[in-house]
Amino acid sequence: MSANRVAIVTGASRGIGAAIARELSAQGLSLVLTARSRAELDTLAAQLPQPALAIDADLSEPAAAARIVEATLAHYGRLDVVVNNAGATPRGDFLGFSDADWDAGFALKFFGAVRLCRAAWPALVASGGAIVNIAGIGGRTGNAEFAIGGSVNAALLNLTKALADRGVGDGVRVNAVNPSSIATERTQVRIDAIARERDLEPAQAAQELARKLGVARFGEPAEIARVVAFLVSDAASYMQGAIVDVDGGQTRTL
Repeated sequence: MSANRVAIVTGASRGIGAAIARELSAQGLSLVLTARSRAELDTLAAQLPQPALAIDADLSEPAAAARIVEATLAHYGRLDVVVNNAGATPRGDFLGFSDADWDAGFALKFFGAVRLCRAAWPALVASGGAIVNIAGIGGRTGNAEFAIGGSVNAALLNLTKALADRGVGDGVRVNAVNPSSIATERTQVRIDAIARERDLEPAQAAQELARKLGVARFGEPAEIARVVAFLVSDAASYMQGAIVDVDGGQTRTL
């Protein structure tokens, strides 16, 4: 049983989630890594400097969150941090999305986070722990091509505020990070689509997308991870219900 702080990181198999796992492990936290792909989780766990338990799970399934928390407590005996990073939502025409598309969009990213926060809350109260929800700037600024994602992110941001309000009395810190324009596989899909549509080289398409988004460059997953590590650290002990945009200046509204 480890005396170190213990963190659950969802969507940890790649991209931002994997970067968060690497950063928290480097900071001395023991980890529980969750995602649907067990092979990728095992590969990541083997690379980390601190102990890491890999649990393949689909958080859109109602029983998954409780199972993850139970396994965490059985393995480590404590839980200090939850990072809700799982979930991707589609871009496209609002009129082209079915009810099933909307249900799927909310099932993993929003309801998965709801269930994991609920299941983890007693252990986080006991440890004086912290939650960080990885949402996205689409929750603050509407976009015709991102109706599902923006709605899901907005709901997750409101959940952050609601849980932070409860957390004041229960001693649990709850904050959120809004990434955008991060160099992940999802961003590369958008770049490749632009390259095909406009007959551009990938580098040119990347520059065009960056200009369209109003940023100088794409962020790196590690840049999100460092913000998360700060938010779960003692250095951020007075941050409660904060929503931190890490977007290269893309969000220009208050």
